Amino acid sequence: MPDTTALLPALDAALQARRDLITRLAAEQTDAYRLFHGTVEGKPGLTVDRYGSLILVQSFHGALAPAQLDALQAFYASAFPGLDLVYNDRSPSNSRIANPLPADQLPAAESRREFTEMGVRYWVQARHGGQDPWLFLDLRAARRRVMAEAPGKSLLNVFAYTCGVGIAAAKAGARHVVNVDFAESSLAVGKDNAKLNELPIRVRFIKSDAFAALRQLSGIGQPKLVRGKRMPPFPELEKHSFDLVFLDPPRYAKSAFGVVDLVHDYPALFKPALLSTAEGGTLVCCNNVAQVDRQAWADALERSAKKAGRTIREMEWITPEEDFPSPDGNPPLKTLLLRV
Repeated sequence: MPDTTALLPALDAALQARRDLITRLAAEQTDAYRLFHGTVEGKPGLTVDRYGSLILVQSFHGALAPAQLDALQAFYASAFPGLDLVYNDRSPSNSRIANPLPADQLPAAESRREFTEMGVRYWVQARHGGQDPWLFLDLRAARRRVMAEAPGKSLLNVFAYTCGVGIAAAKAGARHVVNVDFAESSLAVGKDNAKLNELPIRVRFIKSDAFAALRQLSGIGQPKLVRGKRMPPFPELEKHSFDLVFLDPPRYAKSAFGVVDLVHDYPALFKPALLSTAEGGTLVCCNNVAQVDRQAWADALERSAKKAGRTIREMEWITPEEDFPSPDGNPPLKTLLLRV
């Protein structure tokens, strides 16, 4: 990692580039954004995010040297007086947090605090039982679009994590929202997020493997016995079509129900998600793998739709907002809105 003489000008340049964006976001009740995107702003592996009263610093390629961390803390203390800064070194291969914090820093790191995005309130906690922040900021553009699409619609949010998309849709006036995730801890945060907001509907949370849920909702069906082997328990769901389906899977995950593989087999998830989308509805698909070519991925989705007997009437790319700059116009997070 370069020394502080290179780090501080990069932090300042990134902040100046965001001045207008931060002003616009504040006007729409948003106090969460990326302050430094090291991959393209001069320090690969370093990210700095604001979540309300928290500044979360994370390093993925190597730990910050003490002098670098001191300089970074001083810079943001001057730029954003009164905010708490927490540093998580996630450079080990499994991205687990490697740096213990002094006892006097633990309360700030382990306390829940609120922040807002487009008027929707969420919880954040710098250090918790998992690794990732409770809301991915690069998905703000997608949440913004879902909020515009949601009024009067039904929404299925798959791989919901802490249910940010579902809560945003309900806040925007969706008539029915279902969040599906296999992790009870993530859904618990989602339920707490729902309680923070005055939602006009009761949002549903389903703890389930995504394959099991999508196969049932799409009408494909999920057998309890597969090739003579009993499947793990899963909630039984009726076939149901949604006006809006949001699909944001992890890069790779394997369960008894199937394999999530965004590089080699996105269609395995795409087909049941598509069949869970009502005719004339909208399916939003995300792929966060940088090496996946966006056009090749879009072509694969179109072929998969044809095989499933559905037509994609319109494709629209949703790109992350200015706090996630991409000089080549091809950001790692690819999000496609499909009219089907």
